[in-house]
Amino acid sequence: MSEHNGLVNFFFESGILQSLKRSGNIFLGSGDQNVASHIFRTAVIAYTMAYILNANKEKVLITALFHDIEETRIGDLNYLQQMYVRSDDSRALADQLKGLPIEKEIGDLIKDYGKLETIESQIVKDADTLELILYLKEQYDKGNKQALNWINAAKKRLITELGKEIAVSIENSNYYDWWYNIRDDWENGSKEW
Repeated sequence: MSEHNGLVNFFFESGILQSLKRSGNIFLGSGDQNVASHIFRTAVIAYTMAYILNANKEKVLITALFHDIEETRIGDLNYLQQMYVRSDDSRALADQLKGLPIEKEIGDLIKDYGKLETIESQIVKDADTLELILYLKEQYDKGNKQALNWINAAKKRLITELGKEIAVSIENSNYYDWWYNIRDDWENGSKEW
């Protein structure tokens, strides 16, 4: 057995997040997001917010990358499921990280994240919520009217003023504006035939 077996197993386990679907999609009625793509965009949002708010970017980025890592073991429990099932997130994370060189650092960051007492943890929580709002806005813009109810509920969870401001901007945007508004002559492509 190699001295790196624990690391390799952890890396394989983290890959499960690419196949683990967000469980809320079945209740939303549209979408097909997996946990890994959720984590990626959450990390992008969190880093950017940390930059704007002059917070500890390293702490924010690492926390964002690991904020749902335990879901490989407990699944992605939506709010209805959480009414009936109690997950032991702390135990799952502790078992997952046991013996790894990152055990203490990640454990401490996620513990801090759960308390929401620091600006860094609040940024990650808002980034997590903003990622959901972006996803829901994409579904709404594609015709799922129910997504608006979810957006309104999610906005109530935002903590920072920046997070609240970004949510308003999301609501006032279309998911395709970022590329569609790049030019105003889409009828003139560059292909020769």
